[in-house]
Amino acid sequence: MTEQGRVLVVDDDETVRDVVRRYLEVAGFDVDVAGDGTEGLRMFSETGPDLVVLDVMMPGLNGLEVCRRLRQVSQVPVVMLTALGEEENRIAGLQLGADDYVTKPFSPKELALRVASVLRRARMPRPEPAVRQVTDGDLSLQMTARQATLGGAELPLTSREFDLLAYFLAHPGVAFSRADLLEKVWGWDFGDQSTVTVHVRRLREKIEKDPAKPVRVATVWGVGYRYDPVRP
Repeated sequence: MTEQGRVLVVDDDETVRDVVRRYLEVAGFDVDVAGDGTEGLRMFSETGPDLVVLDVMMPGLNGLEVCRRLRQVSQVPVVMLTALGEEENRIAGLQLGADDYVTKPFSPKELALRVASVLRRARMPRPEPAVRQVTDGDLSLQMTARQATLGGAELPLTSREFDLLAYFLAHPGVAFSRADLLEKVWGWDFGDQSTVTVHVRRLREKIEKDPAKPVRVATVWGVGYRYDPVRP
């Protein structure tokens, strides 16, 4: 196995599989490919990849179901491939625990860079948090346990949603652009900034009483987003 690691590409389009495989191999990865969801799950068990690139729209076992089954047995990073305009699928993939998504048509070179970035971040040891608990009104984050509660009820946050909320809480009243958040929370200095938009929307649905009129995660027009603490 190369130092970069092993990637499993699951896509029913042979051309896409071949192009992605070539670019990933040039980037230094070992690559396995599968043409459908069932084969992808079998190869995952056999090869133990470090990351999975997974197409959403496949006949039979689609990418969302494959992601759901992977999350039952593993926390391996998953990058979803979605078609332009399939926002519902992107959101569903993030809910199931996908780490990122790339919208088709995409640049194979950028995909290879995104794969490397996701893997690099997944391999980084998490530093011991300086603060073990952060609270804002009825919202509480247990940093070491990585658990969040609202009004005493546990919030079903994905790993990235937790990281985003923790970053907001650590910087109350500060306006961040989507590029800022992509760098600080995702660890990327490039990429599709709509990833941030989708995560903010999902976060609002979980922590705001009325997501259409957010109180905590405010939109700063022309800039990005700002976390406003709840007043006692």
